[in-house]
Amino acid sequence: MTLHDGKIGNAYQVQSIDIDISIKRRLEAIGLIEHTRVVILNEKRNGSMIIRVRGTRWAIGRAIAKGITVEEAA
Repeated sequence: MTLHDGKIGNAYQVQSIDIDISIKRRLEAIGLIEHTRVVILNEKRNGSMIIRVRGTRWAIGRAIAKGITVEEAA
C-alpha cells in the first residue's frame, strides 16, 4: 500500500520510495528512508498530508505520498 492510502492516526513503516531522484534525496535529508516509522497526522482535501517522521512534522503532496510504499508498523 502507499502512504496516500493510509489512515489518519496510524503508524507505518516505509518499505520503498519510488519517486524522482531529486525528491528522494530531499526525503533522505529529512530522515525519511526505508524502514523509517511514519505517523499520518492529518490529510487535506487537496491530497496533501501532514506526517510525523523522527519527531518532526512534515507536509508532503499527494504525488510524493503515492510514491512511498509502506506497511503497518507493529
